[in-house]
Amino acid sequence: MNFKDYQTKQFFDELIKPDGTPRSLSMPLIEQINTLSPKELRRLQKAAELALYQQGITFSVYGDKKGTEKIIPFDIIPRIVPGDEWVRLERGLKQRIEALNLFIGDIYNEQKIIKDKVIPASLIRSSACYLKQCKGQKPPGGIWIHITGTDLVRDKDGTYYVLEDNLRCPSGISYVLQNRAIQKRTFPEAFEAMKIRPVSNYADHLYSTLRHSAPNNAIKNPMIIVLTPGIYNSAYFEHAYLAQQMGVPLAEGSDLAVIDDHVMLRTTRGFEKVDVVYRRIDDEFLDPKSFRKDSLLGVPGIMECYRKGNVTLVNAPGAGIADDKAVYAYVPQIIKYYLGEDAIIPNVPTYACWDKKQRDYVLANLKSLVVKAVNLSGGYGMLIGPKSTANERKEFAAKIKKNPRDYIAQPTLSLSRAPTVTENGIEGRHVDFRPYILYGQNIFVLPGGLTRVALTRGSLVVNSSQGGGSKDTWVLEDA
Repeated sequence: MNFKDYQTKQFFDELIKPDGTPRSLSMPLIEQINTLSPKELRRLQKAAELALYQQGITFSVYGDKKGTEKIIPFDIIPRIVPGDEWVRLERGLKQRIEALNLFIGDIYNEQKIIKDKVIPASLIRSSACYLKQCKGQKPPGGIWIHITGTDLVRDKDGTYYVLEDNLRCPSGISYVLQNRAIQKRTFPEAFEAMKIRPVSNYADHLYSTLRHSAPNNAIKNPMIIVLTPGIYNSAYFEHAYLAQQMGVPLAEGSDLAVIDDHVMLRTTRGFEKVDVVYRRIDDEFLDPKSFRKDSLLGVPGIMECYRKGNVTLVNAPGAGIADDKAVYAYVPQIIKYYLGEDAIIPNVPTYACWDKKQRDYVLANLKSLVVKAVNLSGGYGMLIGPKSTANERKEFAAKIKKNPRDYIAQPTLSLSRAPTVTENGIEGRHVDFRPYILYGQNIFVLPGGLTRVALTRGSLVVNSSQGGGSKDTWVLEDA
């Protein structure tokens, strides 16, 4: 009995109820795990890790002196999302993406939301994510955010919250697809017994989304490429994997040239015109003529081609304005303003440090709050109050006072946990959840996503760059 001594403690557990019995929908999985000895369970865990390594599913941690390539740790016990729960999440994610897309288009054009004083103009002007170069831009179909990875968390009562939006170059989908392939071989009986929605068709949906985004003057079968910074990027495996799955070229900036206001790809047959660029390069490195002059990763002149409507850039440059955690604080108002609806999935309650009253509260309660730098991600630039030292709190207080615009604070949530294989047997570890949303002809939410897990006991940081791992996510058919 692998779950005999399993403790949920005061946390919401994704598979086990507080009384120690399995949630009804997870029974086939728990029963199969309980037929295994601890030694057999560890063997399955090692086999899964070896399969990931042999397939080259690696990522880089910049600055890690132990080596550049490692697998993202994978835990073989999946997370389970009931069908009725998923229906609500899907509706909420579609609502959020529709509203944020309208917001980005408005911010770079009429700015009605500012004129109506829903959001302060100073908040936008002071954002490092606001690109003046994109002012007046209107991408094909009015779609700015074709591909999104939205991070969700659950509190101790099981309520889902949106933790943050990733609207520029969201990563991690390759792990979702590879995790599923390995998971099906790990617990085949449970997988067969439970009605689990597929994720293997993601590449088809992505290709359809990119085709739909092509400029109006594009040919019937537009030329689509994936633009990568190159082999030293932490997510290079994913770039290559997605290009291969869609059957489109993988290119670096040096493979492209701008000729007569069109983006051209160098091939063995000569230059070929490119219609859609799924770019995995950040805005500032995309075009040295428009952004960073020292960038060697992008394509000189590509922004002018984009402005003239001769190429589509996915996601659109400038979409990161809605990634700013200061803007995140206003998303419920953004949804209400553009759609006339209340947010289906709420934000985590957020204190804006640029507001004096809220800043004073944050400074007085640093020990119980999580403080985040608005323009950083990956678990960096963050203070977790309950686990911080007096010196760390003093340091963050000084940072907040110096640049209040750069910080938000939130309550420390009791993140939900999920059973995880450890050296000491199966123990609960904190998790979050990143579903992926595609905006093409319609908005599509992949029925699954990346469940990230904090592998260190008691840790709340799930990011792979900070030692986190991942799980497969089984979304069940709605009964």
